[in-house]
Amino acid sequence: MKIVDVKTHVMGTAWRNITFVRVLTDEGLEGLGEVRMLNHTDALLGYFAEAVPNHILGSDPFNVEDLVQRMFRNDFARVGEIAMSAISTVEIACWDIMGKALGQPVYKLLGGAVRNRIKAYANGWYTVERTPQEFHAAARRVLEKGYQALKFDPFGEGFYELDRPEKNKVIELVEAVYDAVGPNVEILIEMHGRFNPATAVEMARELERFKPSWVEEPVPPENLAALKKASEKITIPIATGERIHTRYDYRELFELQAADIVQPDITHFGGLLETKKLAAWAETYYILVAPHNVGGPVSTAAALHFAASTPNFKIQEHFNDFAEDWVKAAAPGNPEVIDGYFALPQAPGLGVKLDEAVIQGHPQQRIFFNLFAENWHRRQAVQSDSTTSS
Repeated sequence: MKIVDVKTHVMGTAWRNITFVRVLTDEGLEGLGEVRMLNHTDALLGYFAEAVPNHILGSDPFNVEDLVQRMFRNDFARVGEIAMSAISTVEIACWDIMGKALGQPVYKLLGGAVRNRIKAYANGWYTVERTPQEFHAAARRVLEKGYQALKFDPFGEGFYELDRPEKNKVIELVEAVYDAVGPNVEILIEMHGRFNPATAVEMARELERFKPSWVEEPVPPENLAALKKASEKITIPIATGERIHTRYDYRELFELQAADIVQPDITHFGGLLETKKLAAWAETYYILVAPHNVGGPVSTAAALHFAASTPNFKIQEHFNDFAEDWVKAAAPGNPEVIDGYFALPQAPGLGVKLDEAVIQGHPQQRIFFNLFAENWHRRQAVQSDSTTSS
């Protein structure tokens, strides 16, 4: 079996463009991959223009190790987010092809199931006015959707530090969410790499009373020594890793033992096998894995197969129950969240099927999603022709 073509389809939403990748073979089977690029969709498509003829066409989709290594090394340049995202989409699509060819769900090819259901947490649910009343009501709606865990960033447009009124507002927002969901629902606090160590430590200490299951990316990801400094004084578990894109870049994090949970994004990290390797390495440090997942249904499907087969998996992020209806409709087939959990996928391959008509009905948008802008959490990032940078 050989790969004979790679096709990309971009679907637009209010705050993200989702790129679906179809990998076609000479035997008629095709596989799906997908990634959400943050403001870099056209760069991804440009990379594919050269990578497809240079590396992918003619490859055997069963030889994913060889394909990933060639894409990783043979351009000589150091890989970053764009190259690793492209590699990821093709690698995931190859697993989809293998599962279909063998009549098995992908997780059975990755070592088989180690659990019979997959815990989920909601994100993207708080696109409301930034008040305690609105956050309280939005959190209640998360429970009504069947979730038992939710994540949010209460810090507004904060960067490095917050003034005292803003710190108090953050505490009020978290208190409102805690009051809405009660003590038995997991609260996960997202910091989006906003703070210097002193502020991260202070805010984590202020929020301890609400018993969050983690604080995520408390400091920017470029300086792991700063994360280590913060971790020495933060008593809440620390999660990080969505902006670390290769195993090699995780080495210092593991050696410093500066995090308790790692969050590789399977669609930015080279795909399923690379993420499985990372998880096995993390387990030697007793570190749990909670994959970052801001993508659509194919990204979610890949994450579910990883979760099903990974012993030190913790919990799976999911946005799409709080997104536009057409996001899930673009590739239906994933199980729904019921009582806080996904069931294991059962269909061959990833278990989802692309609906090109849905994608065509929602073309690529001009998006600039800036997490340091006022009201970013409303997730309205489509730019008009008259929009100028500020």
